[in-house]
Amino acid sequence: MRKVLVTGFEPFGGERVNPSWEVVSKLKDLQISGVSLAVRQLPCVFGKAIKALNKAIDEVDPLMVICVGQAGGRTDFSIERIGINVDDARIPDNDGQQPIDQPIVAGGPAAYFSCLPIKALVNGLREAGIPASVSQTAGTYVCNHVMYGLLHRMAQIDSKIEKGGFIHVPYLPEQAALHPGSASMSEKTLLEALELTIAITLHTEQDLAVAEGATH
Repeated sequence: MRKVLVTGFEPFGGERVNPSWEVVSKLKDLQISGVSLAVRQLPCVFGKAIKALNKAIDEVDPLMVICVGQAGGRTDFSIERIGINVDDARIPDNDGQQPIDQPIVAGGPAAYFSCLPIKALVNGLREAGIPASVSQTAGTYVCNHVMYGLLHRMAQIDSKIEKGGFIHVPYLPEQAALHPGSASMSEKTLLEALELTIAITLHTEQDLAVAEGATH
């Protein structure tokens, strides 16, 4: 059976949970649109996260990979457009590393675009009543690190992965309660959004040509 790999992160930055893993873990052994889902938790650590992702890809041999991460302060389900070749950490990772202005892949391209149908996804999620948007930046922390690492692997001539990219999700309500003024999204809604994302991606061969850009 064809497989899809979905990853989430361990908690970081003093949080007790990470919404990406809380939701991704619920997908274990499920089937969507005739494919089997495999899930893995990645460490929130520069270097180790890409190594763990590559190990999971080798084990699962997926046709598609979707990586998910927490973006506290975001207001919706954010489909990332681009991963850039730089680590510039505002806070240390879970091993205490804090790289500044370091390339993820020495000599690699400056950036890679997502290999997900980002605009079809946003359209489908909104039609389902789920707040969603195209995000123009995945940051410069471990989430962007993993997105770039995934897309770099997909760019290699021997890659078997057909589609892949990164999604950022808001805090869970219990996290937002500790960050007054921050938006949140329930685990139920996040799970619905992620399942719909997988289904839409599997069935979309050409993305929509609609405006989802930013003026600043």
